[in-house]
Amino acid sequence: MSKPHRHATHPALIARLKRADGHLRAVIEMIEAGKPCLEIAQQMQAVEKAITNAKRALIHDHMDHCLDTEHSVADGDELKALSRYL
Repeated sequence: MSKPHRHATHPALIARLKRADGHLRAVIEMIEAGKPCLEIAQQMQAVEKAITNAKRALIHDHMDHCLDTEHSVADGDELKALSRYL
């Protein structure tokens, strides 16, 4: 069994995603309560931005700590694959 892949930045990333999860739940409640669409759209934009920022932080951290493009072509391929998500 391999050991878990963890970085020092993962706890902050988890906290960020938990906040986004809470905001998403609030958006669902807003829809269920019949809140105005403008308010819902604003909150959905905030959730989307939070998740996008978390994804970028994860990818940048991975690029900083896991890729060694000097020694492996595979790392270059991984970098190319990761860039699709930025």
